[in-house]
Amino acid sequence: MSAGVTLAERLDLVAARPLARQISAIGGDLRLDASRVTFLGGLCLQIILAASQQCRSRGSDFEIVDASAQFADAIREFGVDQEKLQGTARNEP
Repeated sequence: MSAGVTLAERLDLVAARPLARQISAIGGDLRLDASRVTFLGGLCLQIILAASQQCRSRGSDFEIVDASAQFADAIREFGVDQEKLQGTARNEP
């Protein structure tokens, strides 16, 4: 069962520390709801990328669901393939 985190509307410098705390409190599968996101800054993106990698390294599921258009656009502008963020170590070759 995935633990869910609903991402804040504005993922900027102010949101980075609370986001990191929320994510670090989850020790297993992680599901991020990005439906409310209107702004994604680089530091919060780094936290999300680190969470994805951490889940992958421990064999846990990681998924981003209901990504807003702004979230998806920001991910793409940063050059990150959102599809590669999804999944688990169990699903990788």
